[in-house]
Amino acid sequence: MKKNILLINTYLDELIEKPICELNYNKDYELLIAVMLSANTTDKGVNKVTNILFKKYQSLEDLKNSNIEDIKSIIKPIGSYNKKSEYIKEIATILIDDYNEKIPDTIEELIKLPGIGRKCASVILSEIYDIPAFAVDTHVIRISNRLGLVNTKDPVKIEKELKKLFKKNTWNKKHKQLVLFGRYYCKAKNPNCQNCKLQKICLKKD
Repeated sequence: MKKNILLINTYLDELIEKPICELNYNKDYELLIAVMLSANTTDKGVNKVTNILFKKYQSLEDLKNSNIEDIKSIIKPIGSYNKKSEYIKEIATILIDDYNEKIPDTIEELIKLPGIGRKCASVILSEIYDIPAFAVDTHVIRISNRLGLVNTKDPVKIEKELKKLFKKNTWNKKHKQLVLFGRYYCKAKNPNCQNCKLQKICLKKD
């Protein structure tokens, strides 16, 4: 396994040396909301609606006092807009009333926020606070199974296993590399296997 991890690390560094979060944001709470909105949709889709949303509502106070029907109309293109529009207002209210507009810095506190699960919380810790975290999304689930790093689709189990396999000081970089590798190279459909240097360890079970 150590040999495989070395191969994976080397190849990911070759392909995606400096991985970045592809959600656009200027303020910490904007990232929090964008990550929540990204559930079951694409970052590109989220960036299109948040570009409109955050220009119109430029503070948490604005979002707290916003018209929910207007929020719905703005985020409608990304789907699940009824629930997500409610989450936006609820998150803004909670951050103002309970946290003095500061984003919580623990998974335990973050997952108490509406629409924020463990994956979203890990992204926030990693991006905002540079706290070592390993966010597991659909891409990470797929890649880690294909490469034989895990044999489960359970994101919590995968997170725990990947944290054992990769050094803690690389978690933030590694989960972004795996996400981008899955998004642009080892896709769910038509993966670019022909040019992949991980072919010999890939199980291709799905």
